[in-house]
Amino acid sequence: MKRQLLKVDCVKEIAKEIYSMTLTGDCSEVTAPGQFINIHLDGFYLRRPISICSYETDSITILFKVVGEGTRALAKAEKGQCFDVLMPLGNGFDILKSGRKPLLAGGGIGVPPLYGLARVLVQKGVTPQVVMGFNTHEDIILTEEFRALGITPVIATADGSAGVKGFVTDAMKDLDFDYIYTCGPEPMLKAVYDKAPAGQFSFEARMACGFGACMGCTCETKYGYKRICKDGPVLYKEEIKW
Repeated sequence: MKRQLLKVDCVKEIAKEIYSMTLTGDCSEVTAPGQFINIHLDGFYLRRPISICSYETDSITILFKVVGEGTRALAKAEKGQCFDVLMPLGNGFDILKSGRKPLLAGGGIGVPPLYGLARVLVQKGVTPQVVMGFNTHEDIILTEEFRALGITPVIATADGSAGVKGFVTDAMKDLDFDYIYTCGPEPMLKAVYDKAPAGQFSFEARMACGFGACMGCTCETKYGYKRICKDGPVLYKEEIKW
C-alpha cells in the first residue's frame, strides 16, 4: 500500500448519476482485479473506498455512483486535479481458481471490478460468461466495453426495461458454469450464493481506514473474524457465514 497523489485525466457521466474517472500516476502496485483505493476529498474527514475498474502501470479507472455529498464532490473533479490516494488496498480475485466455465455476476456498481477481472481472464485465454443486474435501463454500464473483449453480457433489470425482467439470478437460470465471481449488494450476493457451485464473492462495507487498523468492517466467517478491507473484499464461498 502506498499513499500518493494521482492526477485526474478525465471524468465523465456514463449513466444516470454514475461516473467514470481515469487517474494517472504510479499504479504499478495494483496486482489483481478486485482491489480498491481509498481517496481523500477536501472537506471530508473519512476517505471514500472505491473499487478499481481497470488498471495499467501508469493509470487506473474507477466508476462510482453519486450517493452522497462525498461522491458528489468527486464527480465535480476537473482534469488536472490531484487526489491523495491510498492504494492498492484489499485482496482481489484469484484467477487461478476460475475453473473451465467461469461466470461473472455483477449488480449495479458491483459490475466495474468484474470488468477488470474479465480483461485479465481474456488475456489469459479464458472468456467468461457475464451477467449484469440493474434496477432500470438508465443504470446500465460497461456493455460496450465487455463486447470489445468478445463477451456479450446477459442483462437483467428489475423493472424489465432492458434484458431479462428480474434479478441477476433470473438471468443465470439457463447458463452453464462451474465457478462464479460476483460483486454487488449483499442481498444479491446471498441469492447468488445458493446458485454457485464454488466461487469468490466481493463484499461492500462501510470503512474508515481501509487497511485493517480500525477493525470497523470486521465480519464473522466460518473460519473466524475477517476484515473486509484487509482480508477481503473478496471472500471464498466456503468461508462465508451469513
